[in-house]
Amino acid sequence: MIPVKANRPLLIIVTCCCVFALSGAGVFLILCQWLVYAAGENRVFEQIDNVPENEVGLVLGTAKWAAKGRLNRFFSYRMDAALRLYQSGKVRRLLLSGNGTDPGQREPEQMKTDLIARGIPAGALDIDNGGIRTLDSITRAKRVYGLDRMTIVSQEFHNRRALFFCRALGIDAVGFNAQGVPVAEAPRTLLREFLARVDAVLELGTRSPGL
Repeated sequence: MIPVKANRPLLIIVTCCCVFALSGAGVFLILCQWLVYAAGENRVFEQIDNVPENEVGLVLGTAKWAAKGRLNRFFSYRMDAALRLYQSGKVRRLLLSGNGTDPGQREPEQMKTDLIARGIPAGALDIDNGGIRTLDSITRAKRVYGLDRMTIVSQEFHNRRALFFCRALGIDAVGFNAQGVPVAEAPRTLLREFLARVDAVLELGTRSPGL
């Protein structure tokens, strides 16, 4: 058995390396959160009167139903915000983007049905079934639907990440914040967003300019 004293230099080196690695990873994680958060600086709005006018509002999708058949409040609050945005005249059309390809999802169709029931004309609603991820929704808004300006509708944390992608794509966008759900009631959503921001920075960092 090797004496503890003989192992001491090795233990110090290993400990220092672990601390350095963890601190470096921690700095990187914090940096990712800050970069995404900062993308929404002066571009996310809570009050409808402060939202600039745009021709199109991009409504980011989520499932209508949560576990055990409960209504997903993230969904219903986004529909509330989209309705207010349209009725206020801040946008003239809504592009509903989400996962419309997986069986049982059909997020854009669910949004359209809900918004028509709330009084928005079907002719003012466009559907994008290819918005599987937020980056897909933003990329397709520009490349498929030709949008260089738009107002994004989602919860604030989501709007900031969407605006991070918009900045990379050269889209002049703002976000209108839907009502949020308390963190204590949706802790997994907060964790997913934390990881999604890291993924967003990594993904843009490995792609060519303009995505």
